[in-house]
Amino acid sequence: MSECLPPAPMVPETTFGHTISPSGMVLTTDTPSDNGTHCPSIDDFRNQVYSTAYSIITVFGLVGNGFALFVLLRTFRQRSAFHIYMLNLALSDLFCVSVLPLRVIYYVNKGQWNHGDFLCRISSYTLYVNLYCSVFFMTAMSVTRFLAIVYPVQNLRLVTERKARIVCICIWVFICTTSMPFLMQGQHVDPITNKTKCFEPPERGGNQGLPEHGGNQTLPEHSGNQGLSKLMALNYFSLVVGFIIPFLVIMLCYAGITRALLGRTNVSQQKQRATRIKAIRMIIIVTVTFLVSFTPYHIQRTLHLHFMSRRDINCDELITMQKSVVVTLCLAASNSCFDPLLYFFSGENFRHRLSTFRRPSAAIHSGPRRATPSSILQPLEENDQQACNGPSQVT
Repeated sequence: MSECLPPAPMVPETTFGHTISPSGMVLTTDTPSDNGTHCPSIDDFRNQVYSTAYSIITVFGLVGNGFALFVLLRTFRQRSAFHIYMLNLALSDLFCVSVLPLRVIYYVNKGQWNHGDFLCRISSYTLYVNLYCSVFFMTAMSVTRFLAIVYPVQNLRLVTERKARIVCICIWVFICTTSMPFLMQGQHVDPITNKTKCFEPPERGGNQGLPEHGGNQTLPEHSGNQGLSKLMALNYFSLVVGFIIPFLVIMLCYAGITRALLGRTNVSQQKQRATRIKAIRMIIIVTVTFLVSFTPYHIQRTLHLHFMSRRDINCDELITMQKSVVVTLCLAASNSCFDPLLYFFSGENFRHRLSTFRRPSAAIHSGPRRATPSSILQPLEENDQQACNGPSQVT
């Protein structure tokens, strides 16, 4: 069985994936038969790809986010609203990569889970919580930067450290609550192989859900119209709320930022160039993260549900679809590696924090420096606000 595609936060795990029992489709490991009902397993492909990809993500995610979190906490006196969002994003990534080694061990052991039911539930839960926490924290960061550049006057009252904390709490509560169904599915024993399984529901029984696997390769006998229709509706709802709306908000923010920066003529050429470079860096990093990590997963999940509604599926098509699940979930998990780039390269202020950290005595003598609402851009560059406060403000 191969790894399932996590749904958006508001959709239970038992609604998407490769085994959809409400529609009457059961996938079992078997060899091809003359009538084409059974297809070869992709377990070897799954185990190799997942164990390799998760190992790489764990190393880069722990190093990048761990170092970023360390610096952000040590320089917490310099906090601002943007700093609060970066801190929460780093925490979310660390929670995710800290349990990925359990998945690596699982696939190295060829689908044998040895770590108990509780860790099985947590391992599945944290991956999906991180996926959508990243989406919403990036959206909040983009809106914050948009307000600071395009509406610097209104930004004084709209963006504050206190409001940023409230937004973060709301995001955590919303994502963690709507992802609770992932905690309902724990380990179980496969009656055929006698292996203890995780990340994949039982192959038979009434509570079949979405395995994070694609190796169970029996073609659907029929397309169970009513159950699949419900899954389609849930998929599109989660697709819109958990991906399309945040992505559109981010793109609109970046369009507004670009328009505002290109229209500024009252600031010095050097400051204007520095501001544009930092804005472009953030736009590129966030856009690439969405295109590489989040977009393939959401497209594949939608295509998969339409694929499973067909009656003319052959083995080659099914195996291709199953392998695409493995690849897209690895890409989705890789968002934890992209996020540190946002801290390090979207502005100079993070490097300024590093220099402050290397000179602790200077930071102590300078005393606490609380960020004001007008300094919301300080996590990216202390001079950013000066470059943006020109008479050509958009109100």
